[in-house]
Amino acid sequence: MRMQFWKTAIEEIYRDDAPLQPVSTELWKAVRQHHLTKRWLLRIIKEREKDMEDRAYRNLQELEAYSENTQSSMIYLLLECLGVKNVHADHAASHVGKAHGIVTCLRAVPYHSSRRRVYLPMDVCMLHGASQEDFIRGSREQNVRDVIYDIASQAHVHLEHARSFSKNVPASAAPAFLQTVVLEDYLQKVRRADFDVFHPSLRNRNPFLAVQLYLRSWKKTY
Repeated sequence: MRMQFWKTAIEEIYRDDAPLQPVSTELWKAVRQHHLTKRWLLRIIKEREKDMEDRAYRNLQELEAYSENTQSSMIYLLLECLGVKNVHADHAASHVGKAHGIVTCLRAVPYHSSRRRVYLPMDVCMLHGASQEDFIRGSREQNVRDVIYDIASQAHVHLEHARSFSKNVPASAAPAFLQTVVLEDYLQKVRRADFDVFHPSLRNRNPFLAVQLYLRSWKKTY
């Protein structure tokens, strides 16, 4: 019902029917002001519907596809809000979105495990002989760390790919990529914890994160 509400709302917005719901109204204003692409909004909703299946990703590629369709689509919309039309920025957005989706999946492991849910890619878990029960028990054995290492490494690869386009990405696109500061912060913390996703240090907030965000914003880099 919730997803159908948003599908209907978006159809109404693109017919230029001003919705009555407050959030929908703001989205309608944004669409009119920035000429946002309908495809990105619908893609987010369609992909979010898969959350209702409540199952683990079959493989890392499926997690990347989910991240592309949700997180990357959001960044494409941010670029449109910023008035950026640049193929290199689009490529960077694709990789940053994938990194964001992967990191989000990793960060949520302790929370989901405490509720007896595991969504990590099954192919990576099987490769290292790590069962869902290992994560539910909060295991800190090497095979569990190896799973986290492989997945975190893929997020790092996407960040590096995104940065490979930075010389050709206009400075005006930088605000859309500020999330890389947070993603990099988590990946560094999990590396220092030797890829123990249940390590208490991962729950600590970085007191310098706001400063890092400000500096990255000021430098207009990602």
